[in-house]
Amino acid sequence: MKTSRQGTPQVRIDGLYKIFGPQSKAMMTQVRGGMGKPELLAEHNHVLGLQDIDVDMWAGEITVVMGLSGSGKSTLIRHLNLLIEPTAGVVEVDGVDVTSLNEDDLREMRRKKMSMVFQKFALLPHRTVLGNAAMPLEVQGIDQETREAEGRKWLARVGLAGYEDRYPHQLSGGMQQRVGIARALTSNSDIMLMDEAFSALDPLIRTDMQDLLLELQAELHKTVVFITHDLDEALKLADHLVILNDGAVVQQGEPQDILLNPADPYIEDFVSDINRARVLRVRSVMHQTPTGREVAGDVDANATLESLIAESGGETDRAYRVMLDGRPVGEIDMADLVRALVPRVSEGAARAS
Repeated sequence: MKTSRQGTPQVRIDGLYKIFGPQSKAMMTQVRGGMGKPELLAEHNHVLGLQDIDVDMWAGEITVVMGLSGSGKSTLIRHLNLLIEPTAGVVEVDGVDVTSLNEDDLREMRRKKMSMVFQKFALLPHRTVLGNAAMPLEVQGIDQETREAEGRKWLARVGLAGYEDRYPHQLSGGMQQRVGIARALTSNSDIMLMDEAFSALDPLIRTDMQDLLLELQAELHKTVVFITHDLDEALKLADHLVILNDGAVVQQGEPQDILLNPADPYIEDFVSDINRARVLRVRSVMHQTPTGREVAGDVDANATLESLIAESGGETDRAYRVMLDGRPVGEIDMADLVRALVPRVSEGAARAS
């Protein structure tokens, strides 16, 4: 759930460009002059990875960056801890431009400020589960007793108590990824970077891991940057959703708003097959000003439209009072709910039909 935003974002990306190739700096003139990704590749043999990215990431929120393969999402997340250096632009963490850090300060930031969870788990095969979980504190020079106590605590928190002396090859894929999450939590960093962290898992295990992340987030309020190509996963996890296409931001904002108000045909196509009843929340469809009509009952603002349809028995002539934290915040009419279930169709798609 979105936090109360105050002050400045914890991570600020401003005017970020990444061009891959030996003359990347020189190619900025071409790109700023309007040259696109295909032309840059065809005429100059350079690849435009990211183009003029502006994204704010707020403390305590899950920012999900999604897009199809090649959209630039993994390139973007690697700029946050400077595993990739930008061609142009600013990446600030807690008000500090990470591109200005020297090697020692950058190493310190990676050790203490950010942790990373990888798609392929990245566990050390010769170390036990506990050894892997405690490794971030070992790198920080923390004594063995303290780091192992922290490792045990977080392993228990992700459901792996009793597995401390096992080795990664003795665990299932889902269990290995739980070790990866425990390792990230053991570092006690403010920011967790998760690059396609659940993509290699079977669907049921993936759902369990999503639920675990949301459960941990409700307790810990980390700043999470989550990369995915799966829209259902993005809509489930995101407080703030950023959609990339060909290295540029196509649309960003609150997921419910993007689903209801897609910015262009690309986004409309992206969201067209989503089960809207299962994803949309009452708060996104309700009227904030009560109409004064008789209501059939109360409904929670964060309930899904699917649950309200079940509550109403499918009747479309009813209205409900919307409640949040025990107080009324609006009203929802079933007719408005039904209209919200119909995706917007782009003009191009309408003409084609």
